[in-house]
Amino acid sequence: MTGKTVLVTGGAKGIGRAIALAFARCGANIALNYRSGDPTEAVAEIEACGVRCAAIQADVSDFTQAENLVKQAKDIFGGIDVLVNNAGITRDGLLLRMKEEDFDAVLAVNLKAAFNMLRHITPIMLKQRRGAVINISSVVGLMGNIGQANYAASKAGIIGLTKSAARELAARGITCNAIAPGFIETDMTAGLPETVKTQMLANIPLSRFGGAEEVAQTAVFLAGQAYITGQVLAVDGGMTMQ
Repeated sequence: MTGKTVLVTGGAKGIGRAIALAFARCGANIALNYRSGDPTEAVAEIEACGVRCAAIQADVSDFTQAENLVKQAKDIFGGIDVLVNNAGITRDGLLLRMKEEDFDAVLAVNLKAAFNMLRHITPIMLKQRRGAVINISSVVGLMGNIGQANYAASKAGIIGLTKSAARELAARGITCNAIAPGFIETDMTAGLPETVKTQMLANIPLSRFGGAEEVAQTAVFLAGQAYITGQVLAVDGGMTMQ
C-alpha cells in the first residue's frame, strides 16, 4: 500500500478511523472525510505513521458535496486507489413508530452516500484502470433486526450496490467488495443497554465482541486482492454462519 491513496468516508472516529489508521500503517496516504466534529486527533495519529493525511469535510449524502470531496482528494494526492464507504448513522425504532424522516435519513447517509461516492470516483478509477472499493455493510443487512428496519434496509442495499458495481467495474481491473461487521465495540455500541449486549453475546460462537481493528484489517486485506470481487465478508465472530 506504500504511496497509494485511500479515501475513507466517516473516517474521523470508530471503525472508519481504525480503517484509516490501518491503511496508514501500511504506508498509504489518507483522504479522511468527516461531516462534523474535530478530526485533528485522528489526523495526527495517522500522520504519526509517516504518511500524508488530508481531512476533508463533506456530507457525503449530498451528491454535490460528495463530488467536491472526490475532486479535492484527487487534487491533493493526484489519484485515488482505494475508496472505503464507511459513513453511517442509526435512527432506531420499531416500524409501528418509526418516523419517515428517520427512515429517509438513514437511507441517505448509509446507502445513497455510497452511491454518490461510487458515482464520482468511478471515472477516476476507470481512467487509472485500477482501484478497490470497500463498502461497509452490516450483519443486520444479512439477517434483519428488530427496531432497525431502516438500518437493515440500508445495509442490505449496500450489498446489492456492491455486487452490481463489481460486475460493472471488473473489466477495468477494479474490485468492489463489502464487509459486514457484527457486534463491534465502538462509541456507537458502547451506549447500548447491558441486557442488549448480553443477548448479542449469546449469539456469537466466538463468545466475544469484535474490535474495530479487526474490521480494519479485513479492509486492508480486501484492498490488496486482485481476484476477489463482489463478495460480502462477515466479520462477526461466527454470528451469521450457516
